[in-house]
Amino acid sequence: MTAGPLVVLVGPMGVGKTTVGALLAERLGCAYRDTDGDIVAEQGRTIADIFVDDGEPAFRAIEKRAVGRALAGHDGVLALGGGSILDEDTRTLLTGHRVVYLSMEVEEAVQRTGLNVARPLLAVNPRRQWRDLMEARRHLYTEVASAVVPTDGRTPEEVAQAVLDALELKEA
Repeated sequence: MTAGPLVVLVGPMGVGKTTVGALLAERLGCAYRDTDGDIVAEQGRTIADIFVDDGEPAFRAIEKRAVGRALAGHDGVLALGGGSILDEDTRTLLTGHRVVYLSMEVEEAVQRTGLNVARPLLAVNPRRQWRDLMEARRHLYTEVASAVVPTDGRTPEEVAQAVLDALELKEA
């Protein structure tokens, strides 16, 4: 394994990366970090505001830098933003890390997020846009993943346990 995070979580928006990541960090006795949180702290504004004010390409450049820093400087549980895997360099950086793709079907996404307009990429026809995003991204999540853990119908605690089991990690 490459030095860096103990576990990296990837997956679509609303899948539970933040909740599951915090649970994993607690169970593993390590720190939790979220690159979306890093971006908000660094930029002093929400991700939605960055999208609206600067556009998606500007956000993706900021995100790419944040992911690179986090992979190099964090040794606990790390959650990446849903679109971070779109960048080829980021996918390359993930090689050798324990990456878990938390998967979810559209019906689960509707229940969890309501597919509301607070998500900048889902502002118009959220259900269809979510499906389109997943068609474009699913193979990329799978490409970088050491393990795939379905989250549908599972509690965050059950998902966290499934991640530990999939990676054969022991609780602290």
